[in-house]
Amino acid sequence: MGGDTALVLGGGGLTGVGWECGILYGLARAGVDLTTADLVIGTSAGSVVGAQLTSGLLTPQELYERQLGDPRGELPARLGAGLIARYALAMARSRDVKAYRRRVGALALAADTGTEAERRTVLAARLVSHEWPERRLVVTAVDALSGELKAFDRDGGGGLLDAVSASCAVPGVWPPVTVGGRRFIDGGIRSATNADLAAGYARVVVIAPMAMGAGLIPSPAAQADRLRAAGTRVLLITPSAAARKVFGRNVLDPARRDPAARAGLDQAAGHAAEARAVWSG
Repeated sequence: MGGDTALVLGGGGLTGVGWECGILYGLARAGVDLTTADLVIGTSAGSVVGAQLTSGLLTPQELYERQLGDPRGELPARLGAGLIARYALAMARSRDVKAYRRRVGALALAADTGTEAERRTVLAARLVSHEWPERRLVVTAVDALSGELKAFDRDGGGGLLDAVSASCAVPGVWPPVTVGGRRFIDGGIRSATNADLAAGYARVVVIAPMAMGAGLIPSPAAQADRLRAAGTRVLLITPSAAARKVFGRNVLDPARRDPAARAGLDQAAGHAAEARAVWSG
């Protein structure tokens, strides 16, 4: 890879979708249009936002307004303490990152989480287009068996809806997604942002609903620092205290997407000057 500008959109459930859209609209309203990015990298929630943003069919304002009101069509779910504890146990028992991802993949494959078709219907309704955009979009997922990263793009096999469904397949909550005979789980199992895929780009904005790393999973800040060390100008935006309060304890609660979007819009103005400095060069 290599180019001028990259926008990295991280994972974080439905609250992450809403908050990212609020940030993007707020920055656009302040004169910083991140839709001009040469590369957009989307992980989990970020894949949903990135697919819509690069479609060319929605302005940042329209994308934001889609997050407001009744979240009809969304399936309620919960990323509970018990499941998080199982992730932690898998990490404690793993000697390296791929072993951890394989353990989580096995957890996902064994879980009773409904059908792929049901989940695909929900994600199909979220997207305004099911075609890969002309603008370069990379959607991340993890192979449930091998633990390898899969960076989907328009040249890399699978349709856009396949890729987004795979990237959003939270292990133990939603079923792994089959693409090309392989089963894939959420790209956030590798990294909340996968910002390292923006290596070689001169200017990068990372919008990360989940600010923390955990053990074998690098934090967005750590990945941003590595990009800076290589000479990239980077802005990392993470949720404010007010936004985190709005998210609550269940980032998969559809009812929290609207307030999260509003929190992102409120927060965006505080990042406009930094974003303009990075994006304008």
